[in-house]
Amino acid sequence: MPVVIKVENLSKQYRLGEVSTGTLVHDLNRWWHKIRGKEDPYLKISEVNDRTVKGKSEYVWALKDVNFEVEQGEVLGIIGRNGAGKSTLLKILSQVTSPTTGIVKIKGRIASLLEVGTGFHPELTGRENIFLNGAILGMTKAEIKRKFDEIVAFSGVERYIDTPVKRYSSGMYVRLAFAVAAHLEPEILVVDEVLAVGDAEFQKKCLGKMKDVSGEGRTVLFVSHNMAVIRLLCKKALYLKNGLLEYADFTDKVVEKYLRDNHWANLENIVSDIPENLSLYFTGEAKFKKCYLVNEKNELTNQLQFKERFSVILELDVYQDLYDIISSVFIINQYGEKITMSVSDERFKPMSLKKGKNIIKIHFKDIHLMPGSYSLGFIVAFFKTGNCIDYIESFYPFTVLKESIDKNFEYPWETIHGYFIPETEWEFTNTKY
Repeated sequence: MPVVIKVENLSKQYRLGEVSTGTLVHDLNRWWHKIRGKEDPYLKISEVNDRTVKGKSEYVWALKDVNFEVEQGEVLGIIGRNGAGKSTLLKILSQVTSPTTGIVKIKGRIASLLEVGTGFHPELTGRENIFLNGAILGMTKAEIKRKFDEIVAFSGVERYIDTPVKRYSSGMYVRLAFAVAAHLEPEILVVDEVLAVGDAEFQKKCLGKMKDVSGEGRTVLFVSHNMAVIRLLCKKALYLKNGLLEYADFTDKVVEKYLRDNHWANLENIVSDIPENLSLYFTGEAKFKKCYLVNEKNELTNQLQFKERFSVILELDVYQDLYDIISSVFIINQYGEKITMSVSDERFKPMSLKKGKNIIKIHFKDIHLMPGSYSLGFIVAFFKTGNCIDYIESFYPFTVLKESIDKNFEYPWETIHGYFIPETEWEFTNTKY
């Protein structure tokens, strides 16, 4: 397949705290170096964009020396933590902003969906914005008319198509914007995390449409924090970290590398104390303080043998008596997917928690994890409303080895099928012909 996007040594520099390129002194200094044929002096002092560390320079690289190619018809996933440079990369590819250094070569028209309402004029109606976007993509009025009914039907906003889009909800905005971008036949479709605004049904429609677009020989660049969707949709992926291209390969390898860097970082050293800032939701009424795993011998471990039973121990500080409570523990695979769940009452009945330190033990008896890498997620919430009190999305990485606990056998195949083995009984009955 021909290459439709080629990125060579792409870099983007920003000055912290400034809207423009900087002060007049900095601009004059840049101009003086330029007319003498010398390099921009502020390119040398920029630092990698690590938002967790206070830097010495006021200049940072949002992207630094990024290189990759995308073939026609390819769906390329782009992953990374917030601030890694994903949106900056898409904005450069969409020509919303220009690179500081480097070259971008693109063959074909690009339609971009970078944020809610991208490319829409708020005062114009949905109908008028469809024609406006089509004209921007270089389509004739007749071509847009031919696609109009299909766009409206896909978006599901027919009742409001002649209403100014400034009165649309964020979900309606996204529905119409995606429908326009996907149906007006761009050669390249660029989609940021914006689809997360839509409901589950519409997200499913969008994923199906992106697959169809790819099948028609058009190219899709897709940014998401949902690793399951990235794996489902994309054959290859890029992993950006602090503005650098950390890894590029087939999607499963890239996702595993990303999750290992971000969720399995403490795999070699057992860490049971949960960092204060790890909670995805936290109301202040109760807080998970510790989590660890013990094997059949009741030993602290982060490495289990094949078919070995284990228990999860949680330490929960409760700051006031709580009623109508439910708690759950998740086992998460190496791709960030929750593969199974255990709840505090298997009949799904609420419980109460007393003020003070609560030790919770969950014994996994009838489930045997397959060899691989895992982590734990856990939540305490109000039963009736579902509102979270404390939610830890992923913590305490651990592995399951191929060798059994008694050392007399091991999992025999290279390919791992599924994530756990249930305890079952098989019956064979033979009937003679």
